[in-house]
Amino acid sequence: MSKTRKMVLLGILVSQALILHLVERMIPVPVPVPGIKLGLANAISLMAIVFFGPKEALAIVAMRTFLGSVFGGGVSSFIYSVIGGSISTIAMAIMYKRFSNLFSLPAISVVGAIFHNIGQILVASIIVQNTKLFYYLPLLLISAVITGLFIGFAVKYTLRPMKHILRIGSDANVE
Repeated sequence: MSKTRKMVLLGILVSQALILHLVERMIPVPVPVPGIKLGLANAISLMAIVFFGPKEALAIVAMRTFLGSVFGGGVSSFIYSVIGGSISTIAMAIMYKRFSNLFSLPAISVVGAIFHNIGQILVASIIVQNTKLFYYLPLLLISAVITGLFIGFAVKYTLRPMKHILRIGSDANVE
């Protein structure tokens, strides 16, 4: 794949991730626990891992979180998003690279959602200097399993047609 084609495709993925991130901000979550989200933009991160690799996926996370904070999130939103998204993407990349023969994309997505929540709780506890925020973690982990499965299945059923549309080689392990 040419560098120009790759850059264009990565730009499209950044824009998709940003749109999903912004749309998700508008969706009210009917749960009274702070921090529970669907994680729609993580679908793009997982697709980027499959099609391009972890470096490109992390670049997408960085660009999406930066642009998301510019369009209304602020500095604190950027810090939470970039750390949670980066930890999540690294965890998913490791799972995909080393264990994709054992774990499905939905399972890998669940791991990413879990690590996203752990990262954000860690950052929040450091910022407010209160480790009692970890009491939220069990509820966040339950939501991570549910939303991670949803995102994982969405990615799984989106990858096959995308592989043909993007004409990316057979090196992508699409289930």
